[in-house]
Amino acid sequence: MDELDPLSRIPEPIKHTAARIEDWIHEQREANALRAGRLPAIVAYPGYGGDGWVRVLARVLLVQPGAERSVHYENVRGWRSFTSLSLNDVDVTLEANGERHVVIADRGGVVDAIVPFKLEPGWQEVTVSAAGSVPVVAPVFVVDPATRFGVVSDIDDTVMVTSLPRPLLAAWNAFVLDEHGRQPVPGMAVLYERLAGEHPGSPFVYLSTGAWNAAPALTRFLSRNLYPAGSMLLTDWGPTHDRFFRSGKDHKRAELRRLARDFPDIRWLLVGDDGQHDEEIYGEFANAHPTSVRAVAIRELSAQEAVLAGGRKHAETRSMHPWVWSPNGGGLAKELAAIPELHVL
Repeated sequence: MDELDPLSRIPEPIKHTAARIEDWIHEQREANALRAGRLPAIVAYPGYGGDGWVRVLARVLLVQPGAERSVHYENVRGWRSFTSLSLNDVDVTLEANGERHVVIADRGGVVDAIVPFKLEPGWQEVTVSAAGSVPVVAPVFVVDPATRFGVVSDIDDTVMVTSLPRPLLAAWNAFVLDEHGRQPVPGMAVLYERLAGEHPGSPFVYLSTGAWNAAPALTRFLSRNLYPAGSMLLTDWGPTHDRFFRSGKDHKRAELRRLARDFPDIRWLLVGDDGQHDEEIYGEFANAHPTSVRAVAIRELSAQEAVLAGGRKHAETRSMHPWVWSPNGGGLAKELAAIPELHVL
């Protein structure tokens, strides 16, 4: 008998009870939906890429025939986006420039794949489809190899007022309120537009602990309030194989490390707020990857926001990079303008 590959003896991770329950419920819902004639529909999220590769982000859902647009959750309350039914472990075809690659959606129906498409710098398109679905276009921002600057921005309480740490208001924002009722943080869109104008071709990445379910609404909010278009890195909703809730801090840490690996020549301006753990996460990342950070900008919560959020989360972790604080985009712009070579007018 041939000796088994050592890797073949590595057991599958033992799933958390919540994950097993979620999988069982999903299997029942998926089977019932397929018997009822539901069809796959794809919602695409803005991704990014580099020289000879792109990271495509999308999700496969099951909808009633003719209801493909419902996956974008337009003109519906936020809670409806969390009742959607994903189609798991399905083949998804990605096409661009006459090339085709097939990837597999994960247990949440999420497609997060690096594919070897060679596309020109700037915003490009990848066509995404699954058997029985209408093809959709996934936007990807391809970074020019000569680019040396980019912006990573938190969303909640950094560009959009949500007071997310407050459990009751967080639930209201996530499940009841739609994007029309959310308020932008004053001056942040102007700051970002100035940065985009001073650093043409630089990537903007919106990094949040929010669920992919909310991505269409968040994209519309950013566009409506004139924030620069950018890639969006969210997380899946629900338990993982080893814990009841996903760790937002771990998600942010992992994505920052990935950006440093994907773009080793870019120095990022990291923008967050002092109401969650952005200072801690950014400080850790800046110390571990000093050549990947240009500066850190922290939006200070107002006194009322800080009280309702349970206090400010100032971290002791700092780095030798420039750090600035202000309650709004105008103040951050003034502070950042003093940093050489950052070019904020």
